[in-house]
Amino acid sequence: METEKARLLTGDTPTGKLHLGHWVGSLENRIAMQDEYECFFILANLHAFTTNYQHPDKIRQSVLDITLDYLAAGIDPKKSHIFIQSEVPAIAELTFLFSMLLAFSRIMRNPTIKDEIRDKQLGDTYSFGFPLYAVGQTADILAFRPSVVPVSEDQLAHLEMTREVARKFNQLYCHVDPHTQDEDYLKSGGLLPIVKARLGRIRRLVGLGTPNKDGRLLKMSKSLNNAIFLSDTAKIVEKKIMGMYTDPSRLRPTDKGHIDNNPLWIFHDTFTLDKEWLAGAKQRYQEGKIGDVECKKKLIASINQLLEPMHKRREIYEKFPKEIHRVLQQGTEKANAIANKTLMLVKKLMKQDYFI
Repeated sequence: METEKARLLTGDTPTGKLHLGHWVGSLENRIAMQDEYECFFILANLHAFTTNYQHPDKIRQSVLDITLDYLAAGIDPKKSHIFIQSEVPAIAELTFLFSMLLAFSRIMRNPTIKDEIRDKQLGDTYSFGFPLYAVGQTADILAFRPSVVPVSEDQLAHLEMTREVARKFNQLYCHVDPHTQDEDYLKSGGLLPIVKARLGRIRRLVGLGTPNKDGRLLKMSKSLNNAIFLSDTAKIVEKKIMGMYTDPSRLRPTDKGHIDNNPLWIFHDTFTLDKEWLAGAKQRYQEGKIGDVECKKKLIASINQLLEPMHKRREIYEKFPKEIHRVLQQGTEKANAIANKTLMLVKKLMKQDYFI
């Protein structure tokens, strides 16, 4: 079951198809790291129930949609393991055990939890399962004892909680000295690694829409209807880019434009490979010598250049839906083997291995 490669764990909550924000935030990192690491990619369908428990059919479809997005983007099932969270029971048991190591007040101080409550306008109507998913994420990760977790910036708070759980577990049950450096916990007898984050090259990709009332550009999100999806056709990309928010003070193409806090140029910086054109175009835009339409057409070409090979792989997998299920089944079988071993070791250290 074991491999000489260091292990990597990351994934997504299936609440819809993946978009460009997912790509630059984490997905392109995952693909680039497949040869270096033993990769596990979790589809956290149980976490999706925290805000979509009324729509189990949508969660199920999202699991399949994201699997197809993964394969189309370039995740290779010969190198990596894609698995479904709910089909790995050890994760749920580890969630319960790890929940004892975190105070409820600590969970509610998690800035990502606070942001989600605000952005999704949950008020005080969220279920108990909503804050519990933050504990669940620690189990998602530590069940596989990875050394690295590629994440986007908004997941760093969850990763810090994971490190806290690992430190406390190792100190309490493995008797590791609390003064031990994070990188030395395993050498000092700990079981759970103090995982490291691998951030994407763009920490927070903005969406296509207008800023909020305080002028803050909102991140790309399906729920905010401001996203370009990895599955969008060339024509859909063109339509979305041509309608995107740019510089509201620029009423005519000859008006001087602003590139700061302008999604058009944030996207160009992120996706346009022709840096010589980019430098010149920015200068001309600020001087009023180039219009939004010309700049948008260049951006359309840049994004479609990125998505074209994904579309070709997608077409192949769409012809063989049984292959998608086979990939998930094989990945889940491998995930169960690793997570079950971790659970066995955790219970042994916690003196709860009665019949092992």
